[in-house]
Amino acid sequence: MNLVNLESVSHSYGPKPLLKDVSLGIEAGDRIGVVGRNGGGKTTLISVIAGHLKPNEGRVTHNRGLHVGTLSQGDDLDPARSVAEIVLGDRPEHEWAGDAGIREILANLLGDIDLTAPARSLSGGERRRTALARLLIEEHDLIILDEPTNHLDIEAIDWLARHLSARRTALVVVTHDRWFLDAVSTRTWEVVDGAVERYEGGYAAYVLAKAERARIAAASEARRQNLMRKEIAWLRRGPPARTSKPKFRIDAAQALIADEPPPRESVELVKFAAARLGRTVYDLEDVTLHAGGPDQGPLVLDRCTWQFGPGDRIGLIGVNGSGKSSLLRLLSGTVQPDSGKVVRGRTVRLAHLSQELGELDPSRRVLETVEEIRKFVQVGKKEWTASALLERLGFKGEAQWKVVGDLSGGERRRLQLLRLLMDDPNVLLLDEPTNDLDIETLNELEDLLDGWPGTLILVSHDRYFLERVADRCVALLGDGKLSMLPGGVDEYLQRRASGAALSARAASGSGAPSPAAPSGAAASAAPAAEAGPGLSAKEERELRKELSRLERQLDKLAGREAKLHDSMAAAAADYGRLAELDAELKAVRAEKDDIETAWMELADRLGE
Repeated sequence: MNLVNLESVSHSYGPKPLLKDVSLGIEAGDRIGVVGRNGGGKTTLISVIAGHLKPNEGRVTHNRGLHVGTLSQGDDLDPARSVAEIVLGDRPEHEWAGDAGIREILANLLGDIDLTAPARSLSGGERRRTALARLLIEEHDLIILDEPTNHLDIEAIDWLARHLSARRTALVVVTHDRWFLDAVSTRTWEVVDGAVERYEGGYAAYVLAKAERARIAAASEARRQNLMRKEIAWLRRGPPARTSKPKFRIDAAQALIADEPPPRESVELVKFAAARLGRTVYDLEDVTLHAGGPDQGPLVLDRCTWQFGPGDRIGLIGVNGSGKSSLLRLLSGTVQPDSGKVVRGRTVRLAHLSQELGELDPSRRVLETVEEIRKFVQVGKKEWTASALLERLGFKGEAQWKVVGDLSGGERRRLQLLRLLMDDPNVLLLDEPTNDLDIETLNELEDLLDGWPGTLILVSHDRYFLERVADRCVALLGDGKLSMLPGGVDEYLQRRASGAALSARAASGSGAPSPAAPSGAAASAAPAAEAGPGLSAKEERELRKELSRLERQLDKLAGREAKLHDSMAAAAADYGRLAELDAELKAVRAEKDDIETAWMELADRLGE
């Protein structure tokens, strides 16, 4: 059934048209992800679809009785009303409390929010979750979401993706979160130059299809240029002999990436990083840290010892409020530990991108603001000018001469990140660098960071960006430790779900009221956690011994790996020796992977 039709729709603000003669339709069951550059017309398009904006030209028709639910970027909440009043309205308690679907939404989005609190007391993230919960508890024929993952942590994003996938409602979503796009959408619309280009599949399929379109366009242009040269030659020489025309075929998606090298040459970058940084970057020695100062606020680290080495690319994961930003501030020297010691390498040249961006002079021009740091910078093997880097991150042509005070939040974030990179740091601490960045800019930023040698510690809820840029993940799970995650974000979600299931069983066993049953990943993890234990005390002791032995082996292998990196840096000019060391490093990493797999299997048996 057709729900919405757009016929020859055009709309503009000022001289530049955001939508130009756009015709498209949405049918029941469609799941559409909308992508495009910031300011390119995505929000305008969904506002027209929802009926909130009347286009300058064209016609928009809705199916009779269509019920549309929308989530805008600005959460419109009455500051005087409580969270419960906003989300549940006039529903009596027995009605919503007896509805499993509503309980699931409340538990996953508002579980840590006081439902009696007024909206004026909520943080930005809490306001976002409240608006999302209000939308999701209603029944709709079409749901339209504008940046629904803003301010949500990885667990909430994972739950939201599963929840939306399970609904039969038609869906249109604008988001820069590429993992989320792949998880919820089956079609992709790209808003570009006033048109809407349509692709089948989620984000991954869209990337391949767009690359194929670009390849065909390039081949067509090459053929046109070739024919023009032949025409000119014919005009100069007279009628030539007949020649056969070149034939082009559409290669399969695999052919597009067959000769593509890995995103980055890790060994070479680590070797370069070790040469610039030496052996020590950051060593945490028996560190205790609270988020609000000594013995104040949540405990982040409890007598923790950890080492960040040259060339490490680490993604830091945890729920909102777990202390990720506090840990970055500890490494940057902004805060001091309650106890213990933080050893910082003597050659560390730090750049810290915090969520509270540093001050930019609003009267300066964009290019001047970057060039006052440096006019040229070396990224990997290539030297970049300030202007060339600005162009890569979306400041093209006249945009480089805009006044800083006229920039949007996303543009200011890009500008601040560029200023940090121009200062030629060898250690980067990035706290939510993807906020307000569109997909094209994210792709350019990832490509830029691929060639950047140094130590990178990243906090982000953008799962795609996190897995793309970081080589390994570390979690703050609320136990005062930094926990290695060999399985990345998937392992983090499993461990969090297992912990929730164990806590629920413990609460039930002690006679405490049982909370709402966990849903999605948590629900699926619960039976596994129940079946896993059933171990005798002796079996558990033996397993824990084996676990400790594997952890000691992992520590030794990590030490061997660090020594091999040092040896490779020292033997940079001896290619024969470098090849031997590289082979040994690969063997160490393979052994490490096997031991990590064994460790994870044991941890699962113990329910950890």
